Amino acid sequence: MSAATSQGSVAPRLSGDEIPFNKHRRFKQQSVGDWIVDIIIALLVALIVLLILYPLWFIIIASFSDQGLVSTGKVTIVPLGFQLGGYAKILADSRIWLGYWNTIVYTVIGTALNMLVTMPAAFALSRREFKPRRIILFFFTFTMFFAGGIIPNYLLYKQLHLLNTMWVFILPVAVNVFNLIIARSFFETSIPEDLHDAAQIDGLSYGGYFLKIVIPLSAAIIAVIGLYYFVQHWNDYMTGLIYVRDSSKQPLQIILQNILLANQTQQGGAGTGGASMANQQQLADQIKYGVIIVSTLPLLVLYPFLQKYFNKGVMIGAVKG
Repeated sequence: MSAATSQGSVAPRLSGDEIPFNKHRRFKQQSVGDWIVDIIIALLVALIVLLILYPLWFIIIASFSDQGLVSTGKVTIVPLGFQLGGYAKILADSRIWLGYWNTIVYTVIGTALNMLVTMPAAFALSRREFKPRRIILFFFTFTMFFAGGIIPNYLLYKQLHLLNTMWVFILPVAVNVFNLIIARSFFETSIPEDLHDAAQIDGLSYGGYFLKIVIPLSAAIIAVIGLYYFVQHWNDYMTGLIYVRDSSKQPLQIILQNILLANQTQQGGAGTGGASMANQQQLADQIKYGVIIVSTLPLLVLYPFLQKYFNKGVMIGAVKG
């Protein structure tokens, strides 16, 4: 027996789990192949982001640029020949403010109604003690794949006196089944059942449990589904095109289309004068890009405030097998 052993002074060997963590250790252990793979993945992600963002950036700079330079391919990264003629033409039309007002009203009221219907319905369908939930969910899901079509819908809306009213934008889409399923899955998998047991002990009803416990814990999924509904209402184009003939009730999307078509008609009737025709063509192109920016600007402003909830809400609300 060695002296170190006899004196009982041998320090115990540390296992891998007991070795203090070194934040630089993972990088030092990477091989050259690992570094190459990481670099390739980073480049691919950067390329994908660029491919997604560049078209939007090009539309923005093209809406402020000389359309002669845009059409010749000289505008790529920054605007050239700064012009605001397209925006001046769009914003000078008083109909656009009416369209903005109508769309904001339809979107705010519609999204509020969507959330008031979707969240309680999803909560009820998530409760295992609610026996008919399977058959009710089946009927909801059935509507995702089978529908009457445009003509039956038109006749139904006519009988319900929804044509040419604001309610045709709101009531028929009070529930989106896809969003309902996402919210139901969230309530089933992300809200612990122990909370309901504790609420029952405290004497809370299902309504009190839903309002006082479930809703405060569901900020992420509420933000995500609310954004889905908001975008759905804001981009609603077909409803105004098919079911609304009253110009005072048309949403922004239809009014922007009318402005664009009217400008193209004016361009077609401008005559054959070279300079005049070229100016009309450039103005039409600038209006085309400006219409895209005007219609999407509110969504671009709103999204950053909800982005922190977006990824979390989508993942925890995803349908699990």
